[in-house]
Parts: sequence; structure tokens; C-alpha cells
Amino acid sequence: MFFSLSAIPDIRFGEGALSGLPAAIKSFDGVGAVLLVVDAFLAQSGLAAEISGELAEAGVKTQVFSAFAGEPKLAHLHAAIKLGQGADMVIGVGGGSALDIAKIVACCAASGEDPMFYALAANPLPKNPLKKIMVPTTAGTGSETSATNIFAGPEGKKLWIWGSESKADLVILDPTLTTTLPANLTAWCGLDAFIHAFEAATNRNTHRGAQLYAHQALRLIIGALETAVKEPGNIEARGDVLLGSCLAGIAIDNCGTAIAHNISHALAGLAPVHHGLATALGFEVTLPWLVEADTGELNAAARACGLKSAAALPAFVSDWMDRCGIVRALPAAFMPFAATDLAREMRAPENQPMRRSTVRDVTDADIDRFAAAVMALPKGI
Repeated sequence: MFFSLSAIPDIRFGEGALSGLPAAIKSFDGVGAVLLVVDAFLAQSGLAAEISGELAEAGVKTQVFSAFAGEPKLAHLHAAIKLGQGADMVIGVGGGSALDIAKIVACCAASGEDPMFYALAANPLPKNPLKKIMVPTTAGTGSETSATNIFAGPEGKKLWIWGSESKADLVILDPTLTTTLPANLTAWCGLDAFIHAFEAATNRNTHRGAQLYAHQALRLIIGALETAVKEPGNIEARGDVLLGSCLAGIAIDNCGTAIAHNISHALAGLAPVHHGLATALGFEVTLPWLVEADTGELNAAARACGLKSAAALPAFVSDWMDRCGIVRALPAAFMPFAATDLAREMRAPENQPMRRSTVRDVTDADIDRFAAAVMALPKGI
């Protein structure tokens, strides 16, 4: 089989790795000013001020953008781009939203174009984006290594900007930054990373190059997530989940996702919901149907999880979700919506790549059945 692997950024992993940020910045020529995109919680905790102070000592001027919540919206991007004028580098610190904002800003601040100019790959990204350093503080999206960036457009629908120009120049993985993540977010993010790896290893686009990363991600996350949820200060477990998330990000950067992400993106098109939770709910609903395909790739992924065959996956995953404390429920904001609404979103053009990449053909009847199962879950618990 012919395949190619996309470029992987320089990755530095280890407890306390963030302390090397000033030296890392100085290793890039001509960086005198940076835009720091950081989650509001981290900014309020003092981390943004700490980073800014350390960079000031190194002779680097810092502007901080933290005025966003939830998944990136077009207004967030506009505000960050405006603040980033004159910067030589963008640093993203936080979850997937912070990282995606940082990567998009690095492209748009360099080109002067609006993010909508690049939405859904309408136009190629600029060849000379600002330099980018990504520092994930959640272990889920894998955005630190990905060329894909998600944001909500003017109508609230999920859009994506894709291109190698948006990739980080350097990734810093410091598991100490993930220890304050609450148990429910640890579980939701970890399941998202697991599903990234699983779908990349089993969909129609998969290949052996990506499976190298995906299968190791499955092993790491299966072996460590429950401990990370129940023992938040366990650095070894946190590190394994963080590294697994990063490897899963490399896998989806090469092969993409599948039906569980079709559902989670469709849910987000209806109402606010954490992406990891939405993906986990979609995965559990569709997995018994998916494993009926009984492909070599599905069975290989199952073996990476320590199982004998793909047939054992649905029961294993459901039990694992129980042990990680994942409540199968949707936010109260979904009460006004019906299965027909979710099915409509699942059929939306922006969600078709995930439908098509699924290893089984996803019929309209399948969509209706999956939508009904997801929307039958309790709401507002």
C-alpha cells in the first residue's frame, strides 16, 4: 500500500517542559513580540502573567488574548487577530480552542485575510504564517500537531480551516499543566483522544504509517485514563494520556475521523456541548454497528486495546466509560431539539467527509437510527 505521512512538528515532552519556553522562543530568529492565546481560567490562575514575565526577562514583548469561552467563534478570531498585529509569533496555551485560535491567528495576521476567506479550504493558506508554539493543557484534541482548525462561523455552524501552514513549529507537552483539569473534563478529553486514534486507525483512509501512532495512542490512553481521572496528581498517568492525545492528533492529521465525529459536530451545530462528551456519546451509540464490519483494521485496533477481537469492543468501551465516570446525558440546551434535527445536521455538507470516511457505508436509515438513539439520552442531568 502506498501512503505518505504529513510533517510532524518538533515535540518536547516532560515534566516541567514549559520552563524551556523562553529559550525555545529565542531559538527562532527575529522574535521580539508574541501573542499569547491562553484559556481564561489559566490567565486568571496567573499562568499568563508568569509566562509574560519570563518572556519579558528574555527581551520578548507579550500581548495576552484570553477573551473566549467554549469553542472558537468568528468574533473571538477577529479580536485575537486585531491584538496580534505586530507579533512575530503566536503561542497557544490551553485546550483545543486556544490552540485553534492561535493557529488561525498566525495565518490571518500574516496575510491580512479574514478567517472566512480560508473556511472549508476555500482558499490556500499563506505560505509565510507567523511562527507558532503550541502548549496543550488538556489531553484530548491533539490540535497541537494537527493541520485542521475548528471554529463557529457567523451562523454558528462548525467550520474548519485546513492546511500544513497552520501547523505548529514547536509543541511543548508538560503533563504538570494537566493536573488541575477536573475529573469530568479529564474523562471527556481522554475519550476524545481515544476516539481520534480509533477512528484514524480503522476508517477508509487509514494506513500503516498512521496506525503506528494510533495504536500506541490507544495503548497509552487505555492504560492511563482511569488513573488520571481518579488520581489527578498522578504525573505518570497524566503524561501517558497527554502523549497519547498528541499521537492520536498525528493519526487524525493523516487519516481523519469517522461517524462518531460526524455526530459530535452535528450536535454542536444544534447547541453548546463539550466536544469530548459529544464524541463519546456518538461513539458508544455507533460502535456495535461499526464492529459488524469485522475488518482487519478494527481487529488490530481491538488488539491494541488488549482485546482478542473487535466484537469485544462495545462492552469493553461501555464498561471503561462507566469506570471513568462518564454520564450519558446531553446538556439542557438540547431539550427543544428532536432526532430529526440531529439527523439534519448529520447530513449537512460540512459533516459529509466524516460520514464518507467511515469504514461502513452510512445510509440515511443509519443516520436516522443513530440520531434517535443519541437524542433519546437524558438531558440536563
